[in-house]
Amino acid sequence: MYNSYLFTAYNILCLQLAAGNIIHSAQMSLSLFKSPAITLAAVVMNLAQCHTSQVKSTMDAAADSSTRQRHIHAAVPLKNMFGINSYEWNFLENPAAPNNRNGIYEDNMALIKSFSAVRHYLNWNKLESTEGNYTYNPTNNGNWNYDLIYTRCKQDSILVLADIKNLPVWMMNSYPADQRNDENVPAYYNADRSSPKSYVVQAHTAFQFAARYGYNTKINPMLVKVDARPRWKNDRVNEVKIGMGLIKYIECGNENDRWWKGSKATQTPEEYAANLSAFYDGHKHTLGPNAGVKTADPGMQVVMGGLATADVNYVKRMVDWCKANRGYNADGTINLCFDVINYHLYSNDGSVLTHRKATTGVAPELSEAPEIAKSFIDYANSLPNHPPVWLTEAGYDINQGSYQKAPPIGTKTPLITQADWILRTSLLYARMGFNRLFFYQLFDAYPNKAQQYSTSGLAEGTKRRPAADYILQTSKLMGDYSYVSTLNSDPLVDKYQKGKQAMYVLTVPDQKGRTTPYTLTLGEGVKSATLYNLIPGSDTMKSTQLKVNNGKVTIQASETPVFVQPFK
Repeated sequence: MYNSYLFTAYNILCLQLAAGNIIHSAQMSLSLFKSPAITLAAVVMNLAQCHTSQVKSTMDAAADSSTRQRHIHAAVPLKNMFGINSYEWNFLENPAAPNNRNGIYEDNMALIKSFSAVRHYLNWNKLESTEGNYTYNPTNNGNWNYDLIYTRCKQDSILVLADIKNLPVWMMNSYPADQRNDENVPAYYNADRSSPKSYVVQAHTAFQFAARYGYNTKINPMLVKVDARPRWKNDRVNEVKIGMGLIKYIECGNENDRWWKGSKATQTPEEYAANLSAFYDGHKHTLGPNAGVKTADPGMQVVMGGLATADVNYVKRMVDWCKANRGYNADGTINLCFDVINYHLYSNDGSVLTHRKATTGVAPELSEAPEIAKSFIDYANSLPNHPPVWLTEAGYDINQGSYQKAPPIGTKTPLITQADWILRTSLLYARMGFNRLFFYQLFDAYPNKAQQYSTSGLAEGTKRRPAADYILQTSKLMGDYSYVSTLNSDPLVDKYQKGKQAMYVLTVPDQKGRTTPYTLTLGEGVKSATLYNLIPGSDTMKSTQLKVNNGKVTIQASETPVFVQPFK
């Protein structure tokens, strides 16, 4: 298990290097090291000086803040780290009337509104249950109403990432009977998987979806199709709609590097790049006027399918394919087949890079998550295009038989540990400079089952679990604040800003119930401060007025984040 403080210090160091924080003081902690003048020997020497029970500030550096930028992109609000994975039935299916899918199930919608964004697992077969016949409202497969779901999300200011994934049945049936699986490569059996042409059928579906739900209203209506045939007497039929303005982000597949499914389902980086190039813009508009997302809506952003093996080298090989097969834009940037880099990472004591099996979930700061995140951020920032990086799956199980479990810690139940680690995951990726984060998932996949990822739900029935409570409370308090810098490594002290108003978040990066006092310097002119504590089962945090002495307050930090807001 990655629980040594040396490893924690290294992770926090990696995290800060990736985030590129501005350093305002010559005396800084290990987590704030980023001066190029500091040698590896100095790092090793200072790591050796760290006390085994606490990562302390040990290094001096003269930092010129004018030459340092945290990230290429604009400030990202913390609420962007509060996305959730879900399905159409989470919106439309009332347990009391499961076959009535004509309206939003408001009890579930109240839970979904705890989050800022939804990643919609959208099976291709729902959109196109027979080849070339597209349905949305209602779908021929399942009778779902995507118009209603996406309209309601927009009304409630919830961003939707539509993830079109899995094979439709009619394509899957092109495989031999003993090789049929809806997670096979999205092309007909025996197709040349290295050629964008082999993925033209999926590119047609992407075009139709983007034409309907994107923002471009100037599309030739002759290119847009729906299956308008009624299924039975008095059936509501689908109608062509163009530029509904409901979806800005679309994802191509899910874990297309799924090595555990065998060769029929696993794409090499080059094969997936060819697939994505067709999906993106019909491979530079060579596959016809009705192929590719960008052909329908140039403004819609294409998110690469989340990688299961979070290896940045997979993305590097995709970019190399783009250089060779798509070339460069007029401004010198690479003609990429995606707008957003995306991967999945579940923090545990295993390794996604070597496929070493885990035995338990671990706190995010103690896992390989920071090091992997740094590799992706560094690479994204090295590209002329500077694509943003998203993490679209992370989470913990509450069933103690799962290797992805959040264990009880001291008096904390698994539900409270899950809540702590979920929120700390959000804080970690905000610290790293990610643009969005989505948790897996709204409800348990299989309640009470010990299999990994079966009990990762952040809600149960019509109630939020503590993890969702913490997300809602933090979003209400400071969802519009953006990460600025990290002032200390243990406890972690993160500074956020909204306009001229600051907020500090303090967390002990551990998993054994440790607490520690910390004296926080709030600055000159600060006359008062408020301490906020998370409360399971509540909509809002508990607030306590703090006494400020000479611009400082002393806080008891713990493994549950606490928040301090200064006032002048």
